[in-house]
Order: sequence, then structure tokens, then C-alpha cells
Amino acid sequence: MPTKKLRTFPDVKIYFSVLITAFFILFLFNGCDDDRVFDENQEIENGSWDQNNKKTFNIDIQDSISWHTIYLNVRNAGAYPFSNLFLFVSTQSPKGLVERDTVECTLADETGKWLGNGIGDLWDNQIGFKRMVRFPMKGIYKIQLEQAMRVNPLPYIMDVGIRVEKVKVFAQRKALLKK
Repeated sequence: MPTKKLRTFPDVKIYFSVLITAFFILFLFNGCDDDRVFDENQEIENGSWDQNNKKTFNIDIQDSISWHTIYLNVRNAGAYPFSNLFLFVSTQSPKGLVERDTVECTLADETGKWLGNGIGDLWDNQIGFKRMVRFPMKGIYKIQLEQAMRVNPLPYIMDVGIRVEKVKVFAQRKALLKK
């Protein structure tokens, strides 16, 4: 009478090897954001952004030597009626000095195809706002985003945010050589 073959030790060993490798890869991808200094998004209530609903981000900068890049994060729904988004961006230093910029965020190309990364009906864009920036002092910087479109409230903008990251060392050296 033939006997039933039971799982052997090597089968279990392979299973655990695959499992450990998968966990390692997951850990590797989660921990590879060493350049991030700040990354926060705020929801736009009901996906309808009123001009009086300014979004403020408090960014604690402790490195006044390294170069940084500041990004604007925008999440829009596929029903957003425009290909761009104008923002007023106010930056306040720890000493209270305020700098105000007007920024155009391109969200779709000339054919109407959404840019950025899409999941379902939502599109995420990360728009370069300021590159190779050195914060002159340590402390809390406040960045405020205000929608500057002619439509108020502005529909189908779901979230906005700020990301600040350190520039890689190679890029910092390259920038210093240009000066």
C-alpha cells in the first residue's frame, strides 16, 4: 500500500525563505525615504476648496546648511474641470518674514490626459516649487496654500500638501560649483 508523502523540511524551509525575503523587501521600500524632512497632506473638505480655506503647514527645519527641494502635493479627482491649478503660496520664516508666490500647477497635458499617478479616479501630482533652497535659520517655517482660481469654491481638489526633502550630496556639490 503506497504511503502518503508528508511535507519535508526543505519545503518548509523554502516557504520561510520566501516569507522572510518578502518582509525584507517591504522593510527596504518603507525605510528608503531618508531624504524626507517633511511630508504632509491635508484633506479638502467635501472636495470643494473655498478660497478662504487656506491650508497651513508648520515645518520644523533643523538643518540650515543642506540644500532642500520643496514640492507641492495636489490630489484631484478625474472630474476636475481644468488642466491646471493656480496657488498663492506664502512662506513665513521663524523671524516672521513672509514671501508670497503665485504658482501654476499643471495637472493635465494639452490633450487632457491627467499627469501624475492615478488610482481609480484620483490623481496625485508632486510639483516642484523651489529647488536648491537653503533655509537661512533653524526653526518653524509656515507654508500656507490658498487656491487662486477664478472659480470659488473650486471643485474636485481632494488634498493638498507640502513635501520638503534634502537634496542628494552629489547635487549639492554640483550646485556649489555653479556659484
